[in-house]
Amino acid sequence: MADKEKILRYFRSSGDEEIAAHLIDLAESVRKSGRYKLSGFLDPHERNVAEVVAANFEGIKAEFDGGFTNPERARCAFVSERFMGRADFEIACFEAAWDKRYYSASHRDVLGAIMGTGCTRDVLGDIVMVDKGAQFVMDKSFSGYILSNLTSVGSAIVSVSEIDAADLMSREEKVKEITATVAALRLDAVAAAGFGTSRSRMSDEIKSQNVKINWKEAKNASQSVAEGDVISFRGRGRVELCEVRGTTKKGRYSILLKRYI
Repeated sequence: MADKEKILRYFRSSGDEEIAAHLIDLAESVRKSGRYKLSGFLDPHERNVAEVVAANFEGIKAEFDGGFTNPERARCAFVSERFMGRADFEIACFEAAWDKRYYSASHRDVLGAIMGTGCTRDVLGDIVMVDKGAQFVMDKSFSGYILSNLTSVGSAIVSVSEIDAADLMSREEKVKEITATVAALRLDAVAAAGFGTSRSRMSDEIKSQNVKINWKEAKNASQSVAEGDVISFRGRGRVELCEVRGTTKKGRYSILLKRYI
């Protein structure tokens, strides 16, 4: 039997105790029922938490599905080895279309419009921009609600329809490689280099909670960044620190970044 307090203690220092407690409760329910339980949509960091929780419950595995191929956000199903069926992830797929001759809208606009209907982030998966507008996935129980309430994105009037999962487009991201030097492997310095802004401005954005590292709220501007870390800047995309190539003669760090737009 899993030691709930031991698992929570492991996540307490990283600030993940709340999501870990929720996922533990789901796993406990599965242990008793012998079936499966679904989480809301999780970001990559939260999915790692789910995998750790599942590893601490004998006879339970974590499965993930986000509708799209290689999704960023996905639902977790804790599944008992006693369950002989297949977990239903209860994901509904949608397409929102608008007249692009007269209106333009971004991923951020679509996300804001959906959240503006009163939905919480955990019921919404990925949003992918397509020729007609945008495709997105949600918890199936919100299908009727979103079809009735999502009527506009920004100033554009939209029509929303439910589509088959097979009609979802692949999520395509433009990637730009950036070579830079920074005085220190601090969050403000690395993020500023990746997003092409000043270190002081990036420090202000971090204080305003507009920056995340590995899908978690950044602690402060001086937070250390390591190879493989992903920095998200609200409305500007993501940057990954791919490689620290060493130091220059002036003692600065030479780094390789990938910016996902």
